[in-house]
Amino acid sequence: MAHALGAAAAPAILRNSDLGTEAVRQARIDLAACFRMAAKLGMHEGICNHFSAMVPGRDDLFLVNPYGWAFAEMTASRLLICDFKGNVVAGEGVPEATAFFIHGRLHLKNPRAKAAFHTHMPNATALAMLEGPPLVWAGQSALKFYGRTVVDEDYGGLALDEAEGDRIAASMGDADIVFMRNHGVMVTGPTIAEAWDDLYYLERAAEAQRLAMSTGRALKPVSPEMARKTYDQMREGDRESARLHLESIKRILTREAPEFAH
Repeated sequence: MAHALGAAAAPAILRNSDLGTEAVRQARIDLAACFRMAAKLGMHEGICNHFSAMVPGRDDLFLVNPYGWAFAEMTASRLLICDFKGNVVAGEGVPEATAFFIHGRLHLKNPRAKAAFHTHMPNATALAMLEGPPLVWAGQSALKFYGRTVVDEDYGGLALDEAEGDRIAASMGDADIVFMRNHGVMVTGPTIAEAWDDLYYLERAAEAQRLAMSTGRALKPVSPEMARKTYDQMREGDRESARLHLESIKRILTREAPEFAH
């Protein structure tokens, strides 16, 4: 199902002196932690899903996982740095083709998306396969996403060219989360920590909804007014909560799989 990108891969050197800064090193560690925890929680699919983040201090380069490696194998140093033309500026290998065409175009067209996480995680993907709105505002965790989601209804097969990447990027509008109908989800954020936090809670919200739906009983949504109030309460401390969430998974991984940071 995965396709290697036919891109020109540079030697594993840093062509730009600003790619070896402490900020870049920390971004690599943070992103690698997200890959590892996503694998641990079953939010990955073989070697086909991908996370990306803009390189700190740059608006023309992004970090992304290399083709052929599972989330559970990802390390900070294994991540690639690519430009928007498909060139690998630092790292060994190339990105998976859909990773480049989805993430490269999304970052280029939506600069506010500093991090972009695409998965086929089972519960959120299951909701993306159903008719109608994926999330019903019936569970507290779901209310974190009230007014922040959109559905890309026009499944276009594999994203193997810029046109499909641009179409997906355009489907976002002002949303942070895209349910990609018949496909999966894309979660974006202004930081790696916030994208991770949203990805995690989106899957938890989808899991709770799927379990409730499996009873065959009708869901009981909260009122729009209460949904908005709860959303506002949640968002007030979201950035700090997301930062602490990411720090917690790095502590867990430092104990269980410390090689992620290397």
